[in-house]
Amino acid sequence: MGPLLLSESVSHLGLWASGLILVLGFLKVIRLLMRRQFLARAMDSFPGPPMHWLFGHALEVQQTGSLDKIVSWAHEFPHAHPLWYGRFLGFLNIYDPEYAKVVYSRGDPKTPDTYDFLLPWIGKGLLVLHGPQWSQHRKLLTPGFHFDVLKPYVTAFAESTNSMLDKWEEKARENKSFDIFGDVGHMALDTLMKCIFGKGHSGLSLRDSNYYMAVKELTLLTQERIHTFHYHNDFIYKLTAHGRRFLRACQVAHDHTDQVIRERKAALQDKKEQERIQNQRHLDLLDILLGARDESGIRLSDADLRAEVDTFMFEGHDTTTSGISWLLYCMARYPEHQHRCREEVCQVLGDRNTIQWEDLAKMTYLTMCIKESLRLYPPVPQVGRQLSKPVTFVDGRSLPTGSLVALHIYALHRNSAVWPDPEVFDPLRFSPENAARRHPFAFIPFSAGPRNCIGQQFAMNEMKVVTALCLLRFELALDPLRPPIKVQQLILRSKNGIYLHLKPLDPGSGK
Repeated sequence: MGPLLLSESVSHLGLWASGLILVLGFLKVIRLLMRRQFLARAMDSFPGPPMHWLFGHALEVQQTGSLDKIVSWAHEFPHAHPLWYGRFLGFLNIYDPEYAKVVYSRGDPKTPDTYDFLLPWIGKGLLVLHGPQWSQHRKLLTPGFHFDVLKPYVTAFAESTNSMLDKWEEKARENKSFDIFGDVGHMALDTLMKCIFGKGHSGLSLRDSNYYMAVKELTLLTQERIHTFHYHNDFIYKLTAHGRRFLRACQVAHDHTDQVIRERKAALQDKKEQERIQNQRHLDLLDILLGARDESGIRLSDADLRAEVDTFMFEGHDTTTSGISWLLYCMARYPEHQHRCREEVCQVLGDRNTIQWEDLAKMTYLTMCIKESLRLYPPVPQVGRQLSKPVTFVDGRSLPTGSLVALHIYALHRNSAVWPDPEVFDPLRFSPENAARRHPFAFIPFSAGPRNCIGQQFAMNEMKVVTALCLLRFELALDPLRPPIKVQQLILRSKNGIYLHLKPLDPGSGK
């Protein structure tokens, strides 16, 4: 073939490629327009706030104070309203317990438009799986959260907490407030390293700290991607600086998980290590995952194993960090409840400064305060579903199969039609009498229905241990010059940190 013919062939190929790209792009636009029309028609009977012609409600949702904006919309539009991220992604945003019951008592899959953004990070673990595979993983993982497994974790919670509180003793001597969120995050990660991986008492390594920073980066980047509609296309996203940051952070997280799993698998080849695991008083979660088999004797694959570990490393420390940090903020903000919780802890422990499993059930007022904090500051403010079959709500309005629903837990927990004086911190809302009268879907900090959080008892126990030990050693107070600014980044964080003053207490002074 001569140079001229070769040049013409290359030119024709270039034209064909350009034409194919244009056709594919055109088809993509057509699909997006058809999908938008479907979603808009599905939510036609639900009035909602005005939106930008291109960005939808995304600009308002991205702003500081957006959570309270959603609450104000919930007052204006009872039960539910449409919420659009850009031109093509629309949810029915619900914040009513009856509406929540209709959708979340079923096993519908998570919303692919947003949860798929997590796949490069946590893979197809329990959080994003659905159908038979989700059921299989849930059944295999459930033994890892049995009471007999959770009991010895109280010691791990206390060890990590006391290490953090020792550092806080030094910081408190400076007589200045400091941001507790980062320290709580490292403590929660150290706890997980012990409970999931059987890590010793040496504290976090540099690799663990790098993992913590990677997870913080990933939650921020994922939330920004959800609210930035032109980042929704995977191909475009990978070409952006934002996407490259996300992939680098994913690699750090994966390297951390892979190395720990490799080390445990290698250790299990040793006969002495096998005997240790068989004879030890309790198993860590990784032992349970490695030994889990279904009815057919099939184990989790390496990919499934990493996905579940990454899922629990994220959910087990990032959400717990948020819950504990906001709980300590509530203790500081409401000193009368802090004092009552401290008195209860001292009464339960007596002369001891250590906490045992049996003590946790006796801390009833602290438990009520934890639940009231989770009501006002739910660690996961919003969860989504895609309907696998139609639903009809109690008022007769309905949604077809394929519709997207977002349960706004933060707005539900501050819904004045459900919670009288919702901004008031009142732990007695969770007394046995009041809780028995409440709608079962009115308080759902750990989601609800068959897809509720498998680790909720783990999280509640950790929050009790951390708070009890903290109250034994410190009096907590707010920094009036640095009030926290709530922001949703997958979990509930503070844009400017959570700054508290901590005053060391004399041993036994609270008793």
